[in-house]
Amino acid sequence: MYDLIIIGAGPAGLTAALYAGRARLKTLLLEKMAVGGRILTSDKIENYPGFSSISTHELMQKMEDQVKSLDVHIKPGEVADLDCKSMTVKVDGTHFTGKSIIVATGAKPRKLGAIGEERLMGRGVSYCATCDAPFFKEKNVVVVGGGNTVAEEALYLTRFAKSVTILHRRNELRASAIMQEKLKENKKIGFLLNSVLEEVNGKNSVESVRVINVDSGAESIFSCEGVFVHIGYDPDTSFIKCKVKLDETGFIVTDEDMQTSEEGIFACGDCRKKPLYQVITACNDGAIAAESAYKYISRKEK
Repeated sequence: MYDLIIIGAGPAGLTAALYAGRARLKTLLLEKMAVGGRILTSDKIENYPGFSSISTHELMQKMEDQVKSLDVHIKPGEVADLDCKSMTVKVDGTHFTGKSIIVATGAKPRKLGAIGEERLMGRGVSYCATCDAPFFKEKNVVVVGGGNTVAEEALYLTRFAKSVTILHRRNELRASAIMQEKLKENKKIGFLLNSVLEEVNGKNSVESVRVINVDSGAESIFSCEGVFVHIGYDPDTSFIKCKVKLDETGFIVTDEDMQTSEEGIFACGDCRKKPLYQVITACNDGAIAAESAYKYISRKEK
């Protein structure tokens, strides 16, 4: 029996564990990947207060060390089921029960659904430049998407690739002004706007992509050896479907206290519906969720 069970040890879950530990709640922190979560696939963070730039691994390690110093129990494992009524989670055949639960499972990269994408995944198609960029040294690659993540990944890829072409369905990117300035200043980066990727071609590895212009409908073949997809994320919430209220895309709906539709169940970070998905907002969510869980437990114990 724990006071609090936190599912997910990314920035949101680690911050929730930090606040829970400081409140002296007996806390179990569960993570199916490495502690730090999917943010570890990014090389560095340049917009976290107090740091002009910091290695993602370094920041997550500092968070983990801080949490461990508060006697939070960190356990690897994937939650297969969550029972909101009994406050029980099932992990690798073992059941753990808490007085309250915080879901901080984050989100996973969304796929294009293009022809050939699945077949060539891991053979030129990637969803993480930080993970796979070294395999594309002096090669031509395409990055699909238009947000800040695309800008960051494209800039990182220029360290290795011969050329990087950003392919986006609109006539302008959604990335911040400063990121767009960096992209335009980099001579290795080109743009293929008003375009969608319909097919990834190649026998054993990526050789080209078939692209359609959204205005004219004209098709063209663009030669490349790599395709990096960054078109958004899907929430990692499949294990709690039909148990807490989700929006139409699967993100958890909460109030400003991170309370879900089920009493005592809270959610924070990228798995919940909100306007901005950043490390700093995930940490904010985690702090609020832990404080809300503490207040809930205190009320129940009176």
